[in-house]
Amino acid sequence: MMYLDKPPQLVETRIFSAMPTAFRRPGVRSEWADANRGGRPVDCFIEGPAFDKAGNLYVVDIPFGRIFRISPDGTWSRIIEYDGWPNGLKIAPDGRVLVADYMNGLMELHPQNGTIRPLLSHRNSESFKGCNDLHIATNGDIYFTDQGQTGLHDPTGRVFRLRTDGRLDCLISNGPSPNGLVLSPDEAVLFVAMTRDNSVWRAPLMRDGGVAKVGRFCPFFGTSGPDGLTMDREGRLFVAHASLGYVFVLAPNGETVARIQSCAGPTCTNVALDGAGVAIVIMESSSGSVLVADLSRVP
Repeated sequence: MMYLDKPPQLVETRIFSAMPTAFRRPGVRSEWADANRGGRPVDCFIEGPAFDKAGNLYVVDIPFGRIFRISPDGTWSRIIEYDGWPNGLKIAPDGRVLVADYMNGLMELHPQNGTIRPLLSHRNSESFKGCNDLHIATNGDIYFTDQGQTGLHDPTGRVFRLRTDGRLDCLISNGPSPNGLVLSPDEAVLFVAMTRDNSVWRAPLMRDGGVAKVGRFCPFFGTSGPDGLTMDREGRLFVAHASLGYVFVLAPNGETVARIQSCAGPTCTNVALDGAGVAIVIMESSSGSVLVADLSRVP
């Protein structure tokens, strides 16, 4: 992480809401926890925050295949429970709810009737390694990561773009655990969290549709690494770090200008800006908490 003239400002959070006891599953074994938490049971593991136009917040619960809607007053309602591991979730301008599912690929959720259907489950008859997160461009193209269990030992994670005409482009094929991703405000650059590389990569998008001169935008440290990303209109990048308990705020040049500190635990996995651009919500997954911070305090 790059600090220039002065240490980054520390911004505090508060708990907006936490998964209600009625929805938690303490002591319940899950295959997801077996693979990702050393077999330790988890009662939930929330990610994928996204706001709809009415101000409701959508979140996923990975190990139990659940998607929830949280109202502006903090009330939780379960939309669906299905056979899958939903991870990333984004809401398109037309209201479509798209999900990156580790088991099933890209999915489309219909929240009105509580159903979900496959959108893209394979590439050239080959299953994905395990889709993690997605970002929707203004023209409707879907950028998504295929993370699987990749890492520095196996840097074969991929970043794809699904165009609106159905074409599927592989933009990066050597990623050590590609995770969250976001486009710059002008959509000329794609930023990708590479969790096991403990860094964020910067991928300029070229006129021919590919990428060139991909490089590390910012390095981090810790037992895990960067997870979810989002970016505001000024080009500040918000990086949720899954083991340090912070969301790092990076200026357009990569300098860390602020740290948003979790008040609930160290596992900050994903972030989203509210529709008005005045607050940021953070998923603290180990406690099942949704944290919130005031963006006016971020330089």
